[in-house]
This record gives sequence, C-alpha cells and structure tokens, in this order.
Amino acid sequence: MKIERLMGIVVYLLNNGRTSAQKLAEKFEVSSRTIMRDLESLDQAGIPIQSFYGVEGGYQIMDGFVLEKQVATIHEYDWIVTALKGMASAYASKSLEQTLAKIKSLNDTKGMAVSVDLGVASEDGKINEQLMLLEDAIKKEHMVRFSYANNHNEVKEIQVEPVCLQYKWYNWYLIGYYEKYQDYCMFKLVRMDRLQITDIKSSKKHNLSDIKMRDNNENIIHIKLHGKAAIKAKCREYLNGRITQEFENGDFEFCFSVPEHETFWYGVILSFGNKAKVIEPKEIKERILNTCKEIQKEYEE
Repeated sequence: MKIERLMGIVVYLLNNGRTSAQKLAEKFEVSSRTIMRDLESLDQAGIPIQSFYGVEGGYQIMDGFVLEKQVATIHEYDWIVTALKGMASAYASKSLEQTLAKIKSLNDTKGMAVSVDLGVASEDGKINEQLMLLEDAIKKEHMVRFSYANNHNEVKEIQVEPVCLQYKWYNWYLIGYYEKYQDYCMFKLVRMDRLQITDIKSSKKHNLSDIKMRDNNENIIHIKLHGKAAIKAKCREYLNGRITQEFENGDFEFCFSVPEHETFWYGVILSFGNKAKVIEPKEIKERILNTCKEIQKEYEE
C-alpha cells in the first residue's frame, strides 16, 4: 500500500508541480506527518524532492527529472492497452499504432476480460481522411476551412481553429474555436465538405480543461415515452436511457436524452410503430404526428 502511495505522490507532483503537504495528505487520505515521511523516503530513493517555504511553499520534483521506472501495474497497463485498441479500431493513425506497440512492449500482458471495438466509427473512408487532416492541423496549430451543412440544411463557409476531435453520438466531431462567436463549437465531420488546412496560425493556445463549450449543432432534449413490453429490450439497446416505471401488463415508461435534430433516435421511435408513444415533450409528439401524416399522404397518392 505504501509503495502504491509513493508512486502516486511522484506521479501527482510530476503532473501538478509544487504542492503543499496538507494537500497531498488530503489527496492520499493520510496524515501530513505520513506525507512528510513519504517525501523523505522518496528523496532517499533518488527522487529529487525540493521544498519551498512561505505563502506559496510546498514540495515539488526538481525540474528536468524524468521518471524512468514503471509507474503502472500490469493490470493498469492492460487497461491502457484496451483503451488504445478501442481507439485504434475507430481511427487509422500511424502514431496511435506506434504508441500501442510501445505500451504493449512494456509488459507481457495476457489481455483484459474487457475489449472495446469502435470499428463502426472508421467505416467511412472520407471520415478517416478528414480525421488525419484535422489531426495534422491541430498539431501545426493552423486554422481550417470547410463548407458545412447545418441542421436546417443551410450550407455555410466556416473557418475555425481546430482544438480536438471527439467521437460521440455515433459520429465524429471537431471541437473548434470559432472567432466569429468568440466561443468553442462542435462540428460534425460527416457534414463537412472541401475541408482544407489554411496558412493562418491559430490565435491562441487552447487548454481543453478550461473549455466551456457550447454545441452549435445540437440542443439536448429529454424524452419520455410509453412502450409496449415487446420493445423494452430495443429501447435499452438503441435509445440509451432508463426505465422509470413498469406496469403489470409489461408496459413501461422510458426516459432518455438526445440531440434534438439527430436522425438516429427519431428513426428508432418511428420504427416502433404503435408499440411506442411519446408522452413528452409536446413538440416531439407533434413532430411525429406530422411525419406520420406526411408518410400516409405520400403512400396514398
């Protein structure tokens, strides 16, 4: 237990810099006296611990120190490999493959009981090309330009500072800094055309932990529906929500949250036919009614 705590202290100091003994004690749930003994042990073991006094005092590891020893257990390396394999199944990146090979070489692991396959995220060749181009732009810190079709099928020319790529809601997104709004926005890659890297350098450094982003593409809505027993499993599988009430005849109430203008969840509800009925919000009920009327009219003509 002490060895794990000592390694934890080293990693924490390397990541966070100068830290007080009290804060370390709170972090590792031990007394300040124990932390002082731990820091002394680390210093004796060759980890250069520096102490500072005063208002901004505390302890830190000497600048330039590189931790060469293994800092994770075999089980923890297994989790790292599992996560990297999952990412590799979604994104064809040489640097990612090289990283995975390096991590795997550190320990002769037998593998986890858990695996992650995100292969569906890499099925579109055009998306893979966009991902590689955007990754290059992020590394170079250059702005990108593209044509973008919004939720109302309006095509606009967009120029943003690319910050990072994110896979969510079954789609790849670019998080970029949009100078027009002085804010961070999300753009779905599948809606992009004529993507290119510009010669314009990004105007600022972007710290992901500080980003309070608004999604300019999607408004999240909360839906409650009444379902028949026959679709219970499918609701759990495709709508990623929770059952809030069950009835004696097997019917149930189901709640879930989704991006308002995404097609997937809306199509799933329509596919349930008369086995599902949206209770709220009212706007979605009306939208479904109108869609059904339009479909009926089309088939009657």
